[in-house]
Amino acid sequence: MRVMVIVKATKDSEAGVLPSKELLTAMGKYNEELVKAGIMLAGDGLKPSSKGKRVRFSGDKRSVIDGPFAETKELIAGYWMWQVRSMEEAVEWLKRCPNPMPGESEVEIRPVFEAADFGENFTPQLQEQERRIAEKIAGKK
Repeated sequence: MRVMVIVKATKDSEAGVLPSKELLTAMGKYNEELVKAGIMLAGDGLKPSSKGKRVRFSGDKRSVIDGPFAETKELIAGYWMWQVRSMEEAVEWLKRCPNPMPGESEVEIRPVFEAADFGENFTPQLQEQERRIAEKIAGKK
């Protein structure tokens, strides 16, 4: 199963405080362990929401909202995509992670939808389209 591991933002990360050399070193070592174990598919830190934008959808209308965004506890500072056997395995790997922020921090694990989750609405034609898109994405690496 694939999971997204979401590092929640803090006041420091939203203020643009960069990680220390020690934290970067520890995270690099941890990421190497994830790759060696075949767990890590992708991962990156994100710049503060002041550098971002949101697009609000209302029917056919779109409006753009400039950052920063108010609720720090609802923001994401970084992420990983992992391939694991179970949610329990993901939790065990995450428990080994260095604290991603100075002080307290929170990291969320969410399962990614798989084709079977969509049932009959995910027609063979849509499955083929998804396969072609995935192949194109993989070919760009």
